[in-house]
Amino acid sequence: MTAVVSYAYAVVRDAPELEEVLTGLSGVSGAPVHLVRSEGRDGPAAAVSPVPASEFGEDALRSHLEDLDWLEATARAHHRVVEALAERTTVLPLRLVTVYLDDERVRSMLEGRRDAFGSRLDELASRAEWGVKVFVDEPAAQAPAGPPPAGEPSPGRAYLNRRRTQRAARETTYRHAGQAAERIESAARPYAVGRVRHRPQQGGIAPRTGENVTNDAYLVPLRHTEEFRAGVARAADGLAGVRIEITGPWAPYSFVAPDTPEDRDPETPVDRVPDTPEDGGKAP
Repeated sequence: MTAVVSYAYAVVRDAPELEEVLTGLSGVSGAPVHLVRSEGRDGPAAAVSPVPASEFGEDALRSHLEDLDWLEATARAHHRVVEALAERTTVLPLRLVTVYLDDERVRSMLEGRRDAFGSRLDELASRAEWGVKVFVDEPAAQAPAGPPPAGEPSPGRAYLNRRRTQRAARETTYRHAGQAAERIESAARPYAVGRVRHRPQQGGIAPRTGENVTNDAYLVPLRHTEEFRAGVARAADGLAGVRIEITGPWAPYSFVAPDTPEDRDPETPVDRVPDTPEDGGKAP
């Protein structure tokens, strides 16, 4: 018999309808997904799959996490389970490749953090995460088509002129990106109740065009979704070379852990109860 370990996707508040959500749902490595419940009523539960210990042991993971194909497949399966649950209830997504020795260890984790999980689930109810990225598209360099016409600058001088023009255009584009970021913050302020600043993306699994200069996540009450999206989408109007990418709604990957002062705009209204500590994180 193949040894297995327990792969945990998310913590949720237990509810009978979640069994229907998980019926037939495939998780990581194609494994079925089930709930591990804490003791007593109204406690948290965790969505879990049995996965091969040979693939998810410490030594194997070191190798797998360098394999982009394996990582992409695992991330997609992880996300698929989290999003299926998020359509029916509030979830606290766990980090990608959160593995326990068995379901009893998962249950013990739930019991040990019962109050913290319950508080955070209450805080995140009826709210969704939106990703907002600002990209700049730098002007393409243009090579001279041939010798300059009579009376035009020499090739060397023409090259220097072209470089100065490109440098000026680049500076203008990045200034526009800064203006777009400021507009996004202003547009989001009346609606978002939290913001997390992530590092700009460099490379990654999915190819992208342009340079990502800001990469923020906003927590937005569902009732303000349309106003938030409309305001943010207009932030690049009239700013040449700047593009805004809005993604969501997502489960609150960026907001599982409590906010810290630097993560939140001090002028953003926050109607939440005091934060409580627990583990968590955002899957790639």
